[in-house]
Amino acid sequence: MKNHLRRIARYFFSGMVFIVPLLATGYFVFWAFAQLDGLLQLPYPGLGFVIIFAAITLFGYFTSSFAVNTFTDWLDHIISKIPFIKLIYSSVKDLIGAFVGEKRKFDKPVLVTINKENTLHQIGFVTQEDLSELGLKDMVAVYFPHSYAFSGNHFLVSKESIKPLDISGPVAMKFIVSGGISGFKEP
Repeated sequence: MKNHLRRIARYFFSGMVFIVPLLATGYFVFWAFAQLDGLLQLPYPGLGFVIIFAAITLFGYFTSSFAVNTFTDWLDHIISKIPFIKLIYSSVKDLIGAFVGEKRKFDKPVLVTINKENTLHQIGFVTQEDLSELGLKDMVAVYFPHSYAFSGNHFLVSKESIKPLDISGPVAMKFIVSGGISGFKEP
């Protein structure tokens, strides 16, 4: 009887590992569509997502032209003059740009020795290689994302304590955010 209960429990948890992430993802996507459709008051489910996706893509196409780049530069210049707004705008813009676009920042994964005595290491991303303006010629800026969170820590680390990793930025990020569970497979 105990063996049957263990087997049933094992099957149950095996099913949970498969079903829960699938349902959670499906629920989140459904919820996001419903929220978007509710805001736009559209009659067909998912139409809001299609409209927003098309609008952002079209806007991205237009911002690639020289005239719009000039306008964008002008707008950036104006926003940089407004104290509190500048902080929010530039932070969000830099964060988005770190993940997408031509100026990706999380593309240099490194292994950092945190504690030499206990051989404790952590994977992070070099975000600035030259800190000479701060008088720190032998240091680099490394960002350490947290697992299962949209946050992280930023440290200035000795160049001697880092070792470049031979994996892509997205693979390293997925490994860190998943708490190491995902392994090093390409997405």
